[in-house]
Order: sequence, then C-alpha cells, then structure tokens
Amino acid sequence: MTRAAPQLSSDLKVATRRSAIPEGLWMRCPSCEKLLFRKQVAANLHVCPHCGHHFRIDAVERVRQLADENSFEVKFDRLRCGDPLEFTDRKTYPDRISSEQARTGRMEGVYAGTAFIKGRPVVLCCLDLTFMMGSMGSVVGETITRSIELATDRDLPLIVTSCSGGARMQEAGLSLMQMAKTSAALARFDDAGGLFISVLTDPTTGGVTASFAMLGDVIFAEPGALVGFAGPRVIQNTIRQELPEGFQRSESLLTGGMIDRIVHRKDLRTEIGRLIDYAGK
Repeated sequence: MTRAAPQLSSDLKVATRRSAIPEGLWMRCPSCEKLLFRKQVAANLHVCPHCGHHFRIDAVERVRQLADENSFEVKFDRLRCGDPLEFTDRKTYPDRISSEQARTGRMEGVYAGTAFIKGRPVVLCCLDLTFMMGSMGSVVGETITRSIELATDRDLPLIVTSCSGGARMQEAGLSLMQMAKTSAALARFDDAGGLFISVLTDPTTGGVTASFAMLGDVIFAEPGALVGFAGPRVIQNTIRQELPEGFQRSESLLTGGMIDRIVHRKDLRTEIGRLIDYAGK
C-alpha cells in the first residue's frame, strides 16, 4: 500500500511561500506609496519610476552617477579627526567614528577627488549622508577646503553635492569653524575666477546650508529636496504656527529665488556639462 503524503498545515504553507521570496527585494516609495522592485529603482538612478521621488543615495553612488566611467581619482582620503574635546554621549567620539566606519565601509562623511563629467575635467566633492548623517566636522570641512584649493590651483570647475544634517555636535566649536574656513576658501576661488556649481540634495541643513552649500555661482537642487537651516519641525514648534505646504522644499526655494534651477537626477550630468561649457571652463 502507498501512504498518502502528509498534509502541510496552513501556517507551514505560508512560511514556505514566504521563505521562497528573499528579503529586501521590494521597497515602498514614501511619496506615492507604491511597492517597487528594488533593482528597478537602482537602475532608474534611485528615483521612483511612478512619481519621480528621489531616494537618498550615498556619496559613492553619487560619484558613480555623475563622473565619467573610471575617471574619478580619490583625493584627501587619509585625513582623520581627533578628539580634543573628549566628547562622550552614549559612547565616546572615537568609538562612534569607529562604529560608523565599520557600518558604512567609509572613513568619513565626504568623498572627494578629480573626475571628468561629460568629458569636462572637474573637482568633485560629495557629502555622504550614510556617515553620521553627513555632518560636517573637521575632516569634512578640511576635505572641502582642500578640494576648493585644488580647483583653484588647477583652474578647474568645482562641483559639490550637499546632503547633511549640519555641523557635527561631537566637535562643537571646531565644527562651526569649518563654516568660516570653507567660505573663505570659496572667496579666494571666486577671486581667481573659478566656477562653483553647488548641488543641493535631500536633506541639506544646518551649518552646511549656512556656509558653502548656498555660495555656488549656480545652485542646482534635486526635486523635493529639503533645504534649510533649522528643520521645519523645529521652526513650527518655535513659532507655533502651521507652515505652508512645501515649506523648505526645492520648489519653494526656487520660487523665492534661493536656488537657480531644479534638476532631475537623470539630467544632472548633462546640465553640469552645459554650464561648464557656457562658462568657458
């Protein structure tokens, strides 16, 4: 006699079906709330194919999208911060830096170097939101300053993509000093006739907004990017009033004359190349 195969319980059937679908294949768009195939989003430059929502990306991916293939040459990647304030919150500052390095595989919150964009030589500097929220400490400020000085010395256009939570609180006044240092370097770059294209992405806030990010000769922003000094929640709690729709987003900044153009991620390389040609660089 042949025995009948044992029947799987309904719970076991569901578990079996679920285990056949690997984790992390799908994601939900926070704007249109559609379920998206993660690989399709990545192929679309990390932009929602339905509503055009621009997802946040790290500095390495930003460089990959902007720079011509195999043209990026890393600079200033050996800079390391100290701990002169001996700052401790839930952990010491050196321990926090070490854990961020282990988690992200990056040494700091910025990625800088020389590159070609559409065949045009540039100095490209990208803040990295995945490393301590792209906060600007002494290493980030020094890297940006050296990038500006490199662009000045070589008479190259400077491209900086910003995404940051602002100055790094673990370095207190040292991080605030980077605002003045980067701004002074940009003033010298401007005196030398340099072209600075600032690209604002979501979010660009705090001391980064209050310094180099808003000092571009031309300021581009991605659609829907949050750009401001204090965040909207802080402002609303301070003034105790409802904020208008789209407050501190790229579209409202364009209307107010704070930025020059909103550029979709797929068009950014082309627009940068055109601007460099127009400026005669």
